[in-house]
This record gives sequence, structure tokens and C-alpha cells, in this order.
Amino acid sequence: MSTHHRAAVLGSPIAHSLSPVLHRAAYAELGLDDWSYGRFEVDEQALPGFMEGLDGSWAGLSLTMPLKRAVIPLLDGITDTAASVEAVNTVVLGEDGRRTGDNTDIPGMVVALRERGVEKVESAAILGAGATASSALAALSGICAGPVTAYVRSAARADEMRGWGERLGVDIRIADWAEADRALSAPLVIATTPAGAADALAGAVPERPGTLFDVLYEPWPTRLASAWADRGGAVVGGLDLLVHQAVLQVEQMTGRLPAPLAAMRKAGEEALAAR
Repeated sequence: MSTHHRAAVLGSPIAHSLSPVLHRAAYAELGLDDWSYGRFEVDEQALPGFMEGLDGSWAGLSLTMPLKRAVIPLLDGITDTAASVEAVNTVVLGEDGRRTGDNTDIPGMVVALRERGVEKVESAAILGAGATASSALAALSGICAGPVTAYVRSAARADEMRGWGERLGVDIRIADWAEADRALSAPLVIATTPAGAADALAGAVPERPGTLFDVLYEPWPTRLASAWADRGGAVVGGLDLLVHQAVLQVEQMTGRLPAPLAAMRKAGEEALAAR
């Protein structure tokens, strides 16, 4: 008799999450008929109760905002990768009941860049300073040989990024958001800002741009990504990141390697096109 396995994405708001589309596509491709993947609207207050209610059928959880930090005290342990940025986007529920937190955003970024031929850069720029920016900094710690300049809007954010740079061993420089058009001449630019925030930079894309990694996937392409591609620059998008971090989640939760990247990406593209 086969036992049913469950996984789900939690967060708030959660209605627009593409995770169910990606994970279900993987299960279908892998022939995992006894696996299901759901989505639950859960905020920080509701998280402890939700975690307490999980039974032995649960194999894993994907976490989005605002739960990536709030979940840490509820776990038995976290990986070094998750600890490096104090953020967990993946919980693997062991058969022994052990709950381990990991961060697949960081290796997901590295693999998404490698897929486009970016393995090492001399310097890089980050637009923004939120949670995604710290993951970007962690990814850059293994890719970027020289300084990383973060363009931020506030002194508090600047201090936060300096702290992350120190912890992650990255040579970080801080610049004011007012000078963000200067960022675009870096060989690798990672835009971690919310929708619309970087639109004004579209007119400042240099003649021969390097690589832009824009973590947004909706609306896509962003104005900056469009302008970048028009100038012949390489563009890595939010769907690339979403798919690669989900591939790693599926592998950890199901134990099946490799997860079906192509089928998952196709499902994601189709779901976005249908919106």
C-alpha cells in the first residue's frame, strides 16, 4: 500500500504563488502519483499552530514572505546556507520527525547564472537591500572576485547590507539609490527591488551591457529587462530563479534526482502566459 505524501507552500499573501504549478509538474513527470502539493495562507502568528498540526504524511514545505525568518525557532536545525542569511525557504520533514530548514534561493541563483554562462565576475551591483538582496550577496560570495556595490534608499538598509557583507565575507560598497544608473555598467547587475521600482533606470542601460539578473517574474519582462535585452545584454529572470530553487526543493523533499527542470520551467511559463 502506498502512503500519501504531502508538501505545500506557505506565506501571506499566497494566492499568486507559482510553487504549486512547478512542484505538481515535477510530480507528474516523475510519476509520483501519491504526492500532492498545496498552498496555505499562513502569517507569522499562524505559523507555530500550522507546524504543530503536521502529521507523518508531510514531506516538506516551501516558505515565502513573511515566514523565512519566523520559521527558524520552530525547526530542529538549519543548514549553513540558510544560517548564512538567517532565511529559510525550504523545510524538509524527515521520517524520524526531524525538521530541517534550508535556503535553495542562494544555490538557485548560482545555477540560474551558470545556465547563462556567468560563473565568475570581477565586480557586481545589487539594486535594493531587502531579504532577496542578502541572498544575492550570499550567491555572489562564491562568484564575484572583487567588490559588490549595493544601491540603497536608506541609512538603515545601508547598515544592514554592510553587516551582511561582513558576515558573508564580501567586499561590499554602499551607494545612494539616486546614483543607481551607475550600477548598470557593472558586469553583473542583480535587481532585487519590488515591481516598478527600477523602471526609471530603463533609459540608462549602457551601450554594451553585461548580465542583468532581475528577480521579478510578474509583470515580465520588466521595463529594465526589456531595455537590457534590446541592447544585447544577457537577462536572467525571476522565473529562472523560481524554477531552480524549486528544482532543489523537489529533490530534497522527494529524494528523486534530478528533478525535471524542463517540465517545471514549461509549466511555469504556461501558467504565467495564462494570467
